[in-house]
Amino acid sequence: MKHTFRLPPALSRQLADYACRKRVSQASVVEAALASFLSPDGSERLEAAFSRRLDRISRQLEKLDYHVEVGNESFALYLRRWLAVTPVLPGETTPAARADAEKRFDHFIEALARRMESGRHLSDELRRVGDAGAE
Repeated sequence: MKHTFRLPPALSRQLADYACRKRVSQASVVEAALASFLSPDGSERLEAAFSRRLDRISRQLEKLDYHVEVGNESFALYLRRWLAVTPVLPGETTPAARADAEKRFDHFIEALARRMESGRHLSDELRRVGDAGAE
């Protein structure tokens, strides 16, 4: 059965572009879209697809949370150690100490950049140590 209908120009261009990219006819794209839209289980499939995506996003957020927690705990351990071993400086040595601190901080930033570029991460080392401890 033949049907004739009009599409807004922008939607028509999107349809033409999509059909061209997929190398199918525009009619087959419209047919598949209508079949999916009118299918009684279409909403269930859409819900399942959303559920899978939300599960994936949830796992990614859990992984991100883990990495943030590792970073925070690492920094806390470092800061505690630094505060425990660093003496308070007398007032007259402050400018020289500040210049030395800036230099050491620059070295730290360079080392951190090299480590991030290398792909070696603290979380990988933690997993390796955890795996070795489990054996």
